[in-house]
Amino acid sequence: MSEAIRVLIVEDNRDLSAIIGDHLEADGNVLDYAFDGKSALRLALLQTYDVIVLDIMMPRMDGLEFCSQYRELASHPARIIMLTARDTLEDILEGFRRGADDYLVKPFALPELTARIRALFRRDKLLSQPVLQVGDLTFNRQTLEVRRQDQDIDLNPSCLKLLARLMEASPCVVPRVELEHVVWGDMPPKSDVLKAQLYKLRSAVDKPFNRPLIHTLHSIGYRIAEE
Repeated sequence: MSEAIRVLIVEDNRDLSAIIGDHLEADGNVLDYAFDGKSALRLALLQTYDVIVLDIMMPRMDGLEFCSQYRELASHPARIIMLTARDTLEDILEGFRRGADDYLVKPFALPELTARIRALFRRDKLLSQPVLQVGDLTFNRQTLEVRRQDQDIDLNPSCLKLLARLMEASPCVVPRVELEHVVWGDMPPKSDVLKAQLYKLRSAVDKPFNRPLIHTLHSIGYRIAEE
């Protein structure tokens, strides 16, 4: 059975909140609920959570302001996955600027939410581990050594950042906008430089070997995993 994750669901639509809660409880997680931003902030500062599922459009305090205040005040902040009906690049980047770790655009599939929550929970554990591994690919974050099938792989700094994020999230998909944020922060390039960097990464990590690990989900993002 999977390890239980402490989750705070912040969603003012009580029907949707109950649907999300039922699904996550069936997966063995421990849940609390809040239905407005101020109540959520008070609860989040009093309790310890692993992941907060946060709607942007909240009464009394919206999700963006919650993120800003929570990141400033919490001594041991949880990972935040933001639920939004806004799917523009600027809206999503603003969520990352305020402190969100991930996002899902409504409507979304409940199994995808579960997978993203587990990926965020696993990311904290991976951050304490110097070596990431997916299949026969390893990445030592202390020495920046990347190896596959006992062969050294030389990557530029941007490709190293992309690889680290993809391996942390594996086997989940990482959206394009998040990868752009990982490499370029709040000022992503206007041209499709991400595609060029991913081409370089694939050329080094996949092309010399007999099976690919990096996979494209068109119009969504990328993942690294053994099929």
